[in-house]
Amino acid sequence: MATDHDTTLAELKQRVAAFAAARDWQPFHSGKNLAMSIAIEAAELMEHFQWTPPAEVELDKAEVAEELADVLLYALAFANSLDIDVAAAIIAKMEKNETRFPTGRHQYKEQ
Repeated sequence: MATDHDTTLAELKQRVAAFAAARDWQPFHSGKNLAMSIAIEAAELMEHFQWTPPAEVELDKAEVAEELADVLLYALAFANSLDIDVAAAIIAKMEKNETRFPTGRHQYKEQ
């Protein structure tokens, strides 16, 4: 079984692309459609927490992991469709966040 420790983002993106290609889904994988799919799957993930106080949430970890996987699968398909380097985007965003939110300060800093 693949794990975070032995699977690269490039491998995941390629597997998502191959899955879509084998089913001729590329015409449907526009940025708009995939962005909407990410939001829909994120809402399904949120349903596991809706109306439940945090201390009372009893998670079915397998179900939550499956919903998270759906969000990530669509995010990787989105990255593929727009030719976004996910690792570069994450690193750039983290560097921006490190400037916006320096350690030792817990206040939000406007852009």
